[in-house]
Amino acid sequence: MKKIGLFGGTFDPPHIGHLSICHTVLDNLKLDEIWLIPTYQPPHKKGANETFTHRLNMLKRLTNANQIKVSTIESERKGLSYTIDTVRLLKEQFPQDEFYFIIGGDMVDFLPKWYAINELKKIIQFVGVARAGSHFSDESVIKVEMEEVNISSTHIRNQIKAGEKPQGLPTRVFKYIKEHDLYAN
Repeated sequence: MKKIGLFGGTFDPPHIGHLSICHTVLDNLKLDEIWLIPTYQPPHKKGANETFTHRLNMLKRLTNANQIKVSTIESERKGLSYTIDTVRLLKEQFPQDEFYFIIGGDMVDFLPKWYAINELKKIIQFVGVARAGSHFSDESVIKVEMEEVNISSTHIRNQIKAGEKPQGLPTRVFKYIKEHDLYAN
């Protein structure tokens, strides 16, 4: 049996803050792996700035550790990417493994608004990654503290649009963005 963290998002673009979260959770919870799951079609957002294929390719360039992998499960399912559907499918495909769903500490208080949250909480353990000293009210969520990494995908996109060298992108990801002229306009 493996202990696997699931970390979903649009990753538009992925950056070192995402990797910091992965390494912090791996170390704190002694997980075997973390699977980064790029959202195919987010139900709560208008959509990603870049295509799924570009976001997937950038994620592949972000990861270089054996314990951090990329899963394409949501693109294989197509349609809206509800967490419950993804988790059900993963538990069906990997019944022997134990899954942990990683979210930002700022998202913990929004869990009651998630689609099928009561069922989700029965079949997967949530992990909230929070800045040191922060608090959230849901005691069913494992809290993992980490130092704040002041990097966001939005800020990186804005830096690229302004013609600046973005902060927080590994060279391999930035090269891919430049090669494909992503986020420039």
